[in-house]
Amino acid sequence: MAAQVTIFELLSKMGQLNASDLHIKSGLSPYYRIAGELRRINIPPLSAEDVEALMAPVIPAARRGQYDQTGSLDFSLQTAEAERYRINLFRAGAAMNAAVRRVKNVIPTFQDLHLPPIYGALIERTHEGLVLVCGVTGSGKSTTLAAMLEWINEHRHEHIVTIEDPVEYVFKPRASIISQREIGIDVPDFAEGLKYMVRQDPDVVLVGEMRDRPTMNAALQAAETGHLVFGTLHTADAASALGRILEFFPRTDHGFIRTALANSLVAICAQRLLPGADPKKAPMVPATEVLLNTPATRELIRREQDAELNNLIAASEKDGMHNFTTSLAELVRSEMVFYDTAIKYAPNAEALASRIRGIRTSTTGVIGR
Repeated sequence: MAAQVTIFELLSKMGQLNASDLHIKSGLSPYYRIAGELRRINIPPLSAEDVEALMAPVIPAARRGQYDQTGSLDFSLQTAEAERYRINLFRAGAAMNAAVRRVKNVIPTFQDLHLPPIYGALIERTHEGLVLVCGVTGSGKSTTLAAMLEWINEHRHEHIVTIEDPVEYVFKPRASIISQREIGIDVPDFAEGLKYMVRQDPDVVLVGEMRDRPTMNAALQAAETGHLVFGTLHTADAASALGRILEFFPRTDHGFIRTALANSLVAICAQRLLPGADPKKAPMVPATEVLLNTPATRELIRREQDAELNNLIAASEKDGMHNFTTSLAELVRSEMVFYDTAIKYAPNAEALASRIRGIRTSTTGVIGR
């Protein structure tokens, strides 16, 4: 098989098909993800040796040892055609596997991503504190963060420092100056990068995914000392993000962490991607949820009343917050997604159906009859 196709041919085809991801697994044919669905590539299944040979040309020689030792490796790739990819190698069943994400060269705007106006308003008025973007794998968190940073890059005279594993979007300095540091190339690990970050005189900091206690601690400290800090969390919604943060710390520290969050948190923006009603216009569309750190939010965080956060979000639309039900209803109203799609992805299908009952779409007739 290895002689029949190269990794560069598979990557090139991603752009032609507008595929977001490429999955390479030992024992199977490769798969593309197109408009949210996995589609098998019409080539024979790959053996473990095939996968090793296929991926060998793109694995950084200096980092191959990391994969051999840990069974995992993240890195970025830029091809001769200036296309960029984020690649994750992982060992499963004693064989190499790969997940490849295509990264678009042009950094999108909030409008390009079909994000609600609160995203732009939030970044425009925020100069310090912690902003978290949450969602499951493949929900567009990195792209949303890129749009946030690019807005700052275009409109403010600031120093933006990122620590990424790997670097995905490459920013060009505009109004701001930008220092992008990649794990394994510019700095050995997050801990080392975060240790010296504040000595680089940053105004804005991106620490990527909050994976552990040192990263979370560094983010909170930077936010509390006047920096604007961005990060991601792997949680399904805004309210569960607080629980995820607390899991990094022993229970004896929870009171301190809650106080730090109440003081420094700006917003938690959660999102999930849905297939769009018009694949040519928008193959995937984000449904969003936004929790803002209002006085009421701070009080709930301090009092350990996290279970009330969902009710607060639902009742605080006048303050700029909204939940997934509100977002999905608006997507149906604007005909960005079909009713059946929205119901499938809704955290509360009954509440969504009630909210949009009687609305018409261009293809499904009267909704909720």
